[in-house]
Amino acid sequence: MCAISGIVNTHGESYREIVSAMIEVQKHRGPDDCGIFECDDAVLAHRRLAIIDVANGHQPMISDNGKIVVLLNGEIYNFQELRRKLTETGHKFTTNSDTETLLHLYENYGSECVTMLDGMFAFAVFDRVKRKLLLGRDRLGQKPLLYFMDGDALVFASEFAGLEKHPRFPRELDKEALTNFMSLQYIPQPDTAYLNVRKLAPGHILELNLANSHISIRCYWQADFSIKNSTLRMDAATAKLRTLVEKAVEKRLVSDVPVGTFLSGGVDSCIVTGVAARLLYPAPCDTFTAAFSTAAYDERNAAQRSAEIINQVTGGNLRYHQREIKPDDFSIAELLSRHFGEPFADASSIPLYLLSKFAKEKISVALCGDGADEIFAGYERYLAMRYAEKVYWIPQTARKMIFNTLASFFPEHGERSRSSRIKRLLKLFASPEEVGYFNLLDRCPSDIKKELYGPQLADVVNFDSSQCFTSLDWELIAKDRVEKLAELDLRTYLPGDILPKADISSMANALELRSPFLDTGVVEFAARLPMSYKLSAKRRKYILCAAFPEFITPELLNRPKRGFGVPIAHWLRDSWKEQAYDKLFNSRLTADGFIRKDSLEKYWNLHQQGKDFSYLLWNLIIFAFFLDRQP
Repeated sequence: MCAISGIVNTHGESYREIVSAMIEVQKHRGPDDCGIFECDDAVLAHRRLAIIDVANGHQPMISDNGKIVVLLNGEIYNFQELRRKLTETGHKFTTNSDTETLLHLYENYGSECVTMLDGMFAFAVFDRVKRKLLLGRDRLGQKPLLYFMDGDALVFASEFAGLEKHPRFPRELDKEALTNFMSLQYIPQPDTAYLNVRKLAPGHILELNLANSHISIRCYWQADFSIKNSTLRMDAATAKLRTLVEKAVEKRLVSDVPVGTFLSGGVDSCIVTGVAARLLYPAPCDTFTAAFSTAAYDERNAAQRSAEIINQVTGGNLRYHQREIKPDDFSIAELLSRHFGEPFADASSIPLYLLSKFAKEKISVALCGDGADEIFAGYERYLAMRYAEKVYWIPQTARKMIFNTLASFFPEHGERSRSSRIKRLLKLFASPEEVGYFNLLDRCPSDIKKELYGPQLADVVNFDSSQCFTSLDWELIAKDRVEKLAELDLRTYLPGDILPKADISSMANALELRSPFLDTGVVEFAARLPMSYKLSAKRRKYILCAAFPEFITPELLNRPKRGFGVPIAHWLRDSWKEQAYDKLFNSRLTADGFIRKDSLEKYWNLHQQGKDFSYLLWNLIIFAFFLDRQP
C-alpha cells in the first residue's frame, strides 16, 4: 500500500522539486520508503508501506534494460500465479514483490496486462521507448487515482494533497459537482470539486502518447448483470459462493506483516472474521471493534457476541479488541477533511479513522466487509424499492397526494427511529418512479437548496442532481428493477463513498484495508445470481447468510441492521455544538456568499429544537472546511 505521484511530458524540464513535494505530503500512505525517478520525459515518485517482500520491492521499479518504469499503489493478489507463468516464458525475477510481476506483465502484454490483474490497485507504467504513459485503476475503485492536465503534461497523484503541491493546480470549482455533493455527501466519479481535475474511473485505463499528447481512456471491466445462472440450484450456488469467499479471504491474508480484521455486529464482518480466524488457526487472529456511548449506534455487545460464536466454531484463536469512540475532538473532522481533499461528508469516516488508528497499534493489514451490501442486496433501501414497485400502478398525482398526506402524520425523531423510517418510505411512495431512488438518498432536496444557496451558487440553484443517477440508466444492464439499483450503487455509491472512506480513513494511519467481498470472482458470481437468491421476501443477503450458517446464527440474523452510523445529530446538539456553530457561521461558507446566513440559521435552530437536520448541517460543515482551505 502506497502513494504515487508523477508529471509526464516534461519536455526535458526538471520537475523533481515539485514531484518530491507531491509525494512527501502523502507520506502517511507510505512511511517505510521513498523513491523518485527522473528522465527527459517524466518525473515519477513513490512512497511505500511495506506489506509484501518488505526487504525489497523499492519503487519506482525499473526494468533491467531501463525501458520500463512502474509505480504501484495497492496489492495484486494473484501475482504469484502470474509470476509462475511469466517465469515459464523466460522472465527472470530479482524480488518477491507484486510490483515486479506487473512490470514483466506489461513487457509481455502491454496495456492488456491490466485485464489479468486480480487485486486493488492504482498504477502508472511509463514506457520510455514508446514514450507512452499507462495509468490503471482496479475494477471497483478500491485505490484512488487523480489527475489533471498542465498544458500537454499530465500530473497525477493518489490524493488531492499531492496534486495541490503543483504550482498550477487548477482550482476553479465545479459548482455542479458541489451541488451533487450537497445531495449525496460525496462527488460521483469521474468528477471532483475542481472543474479540471478528474478521477480515473474504476475499471478504466488511461493512455497518454507523448508524441502527440493524445489521451485515450477506456473501460476494461464492468460487472455483467445480464446473464443469469438460472439453472443453478440454491444449494449448489450457496456451496460455490462459500468456496469463493473463503478463497477471497485466504488471498487477502497473504502478508509479511501482521493481519487482523474489523468486526461490527453485522453479517459481513462476521463472515470475514470467522473465515479468517479459521484459516489462521491455530495462530491468533486479532479483531477490532468501535463502540459508541449512544445506544442506538453502539454495536459492541453484538460484536462481542459474534466474536464468541466465532471462537466456538473455530477453536478459540480470535482475540477481540474494543475501544469506545468519543466525540470530544472536533479537530478530527477537520483533519479528515484535509485528507479527503474535496467535500466528503460520510461521517462514519470518523470512527473508521479512529478504529484504524486503534488497530494500527497491533497490525498493519485489516480485512473488512465492504462491498457485500452492493453485490448481495444488503441495504434496507433495496427492500423499500421492492415495496415501492407494488404502488407504482397508482397514478403519480394520486400517489403524491395520498402518501405525502400519510407521511405528515409521522414526526421526525432521528434518522434511526421507526417513525422517521416509515416517513421516508411513504415519501418514496409519493415520488415519481424515475427519481424515487435518488429522492430516498437525497440529503439536500431542491427546495432546501433554493432556500440556502447564496450568490456564489446562484447559477446551479436549479441544477438537477438526480442526473448523476438518471444519466447512467442507459448503461445499466440488470433486468430486475431493484438489482439495477444495486448495479447503480456499484457504479456510484461504492466507488464514490464507501471505498474512498475506507482508503482515506485507513491510509491516514498507514493501515492497509482489504475487502474480500470485492474479489473479482465473488463479484462476477454474485452478478450472475438470480435476484431472488439475494433479496428474498424480507431477507436481504439471503444467499450470503445461507453460505455461512455456522457464523450467521438466527440470533445474528434477527438483530436489526444498523450499519456503521455515527450519532452526528446528538453531537451537533451537545459536545460539538459550539465548534460546529463557529465553523458554520464564521467561515467562507457564509462570508463569501455560498450559503445564506439567515436560511442557515433557520435550519440550525430547527435542529437544536429536535428536528433532525444533521445530514444537511454536516454537509455544510464539511463544505466550510473545504472552502476555508482554498487560497
